[in-house]
Amino acid sequence: MRIFLTGATGYIGSAVLDALLRGGHQVTALVRTPQAADALSSRGVVPVLGDLKAVKSYRAAAEGFDAWVHTAADSPAKREETDRRAIDVLLTAASAHAKTAEAAFVYTSGFWVLGSHAQPLTESAQPNPGPLLGWRAAHEDLVLQAATENLRTAVIRPGIVYGGARGLVSDLLKNAVNGLIRVIGDGENHWPLIYDRDLADLYVRAATRREASGIFHANDEADETVNNIVEGIVDHCSMPPDVRHVPLEEARKKMGAYADALALDQKARSVRARALGWSPALHSVSANIPRLLEEFRRGKDRAA
Repeated sequence: MRIFLTGATGYIGSAVLDALLRGGHQVTALVRTPQAADALSSRGVVPVLGDLKAVKSYRAAAEGFDAWVHTAADSPAKREETDRRAIDVLLTAASAHAKTAEAAFVYTSGFWVLGSHAQPLTESAQPNPGPLLGWRAAHEDLVLQAATENLRTAVIRPGIVYGGARGLVSDLLKNAVNGLIRVIGDGENHWPLIYDRDLADLYVRAATRREASGIFHANDEADETVNNIVEGIVDHCSMPPDVRHVPLEEARKKMGAYADALALDQKARSVRARALGWSPALHSVSANIPRLLEEFRRGKDRAA
């Protein structure tokens, strides 16, 4: 398939790009720098030099594909506005293509849109976003309502992504190496988690499978608490780090609404994703700490 991808150098997008290339798909990717364009070009990707905020820089280049996969995100201050503009541009291109052929649009949301909940949540759960991402549910609806007979639209809600040298779990690994891990709240809250390569596999299925439409959860269903993760990391450190639990009120003073997001208590199930034949290969962070530490070290070395 011919696929237009945003966020190809980001944490989620880079994993999605790898999976698309492994699947033999033709990928055109929006990138912001000539260096990124050169790097992707060397892998057979067609780069489009532009910026998500400047829709004129990619509007024309985004036309004429079979599927559009949107994983990019702007800085927090402008994330809502930039995301809405990108959705408008990409959905317009997808809708135009759908007048003569089948098309697909895949949008990236996240579990934080659901808020805290005592019971495991499936894809049918109603959003209950906090102030950090209060706009996200409306963008999900915008994408889902754009579906037509020839245009499939899908929303993927990834859990907290792990693997490599980026993301919240890698931040915990880095903090452990530096000797101090800070946990927001008592650490008994559950994080829905997903390995980056497993997440990427779901994106490919959502983009390429005719039956893939609607909302899909991506998580490993291990129901691990933050304390479970931290204890697993500490157990594999040659010099055990100090672990400090920061009261939520104290964390809010420095981190604002982001602290509340980190303290959400969430369990999730990926019922509709599994119906696509998707199944995560990794089922736990705490059970795979040696592997994740090695990936983290390799990622740091490549970035150096």
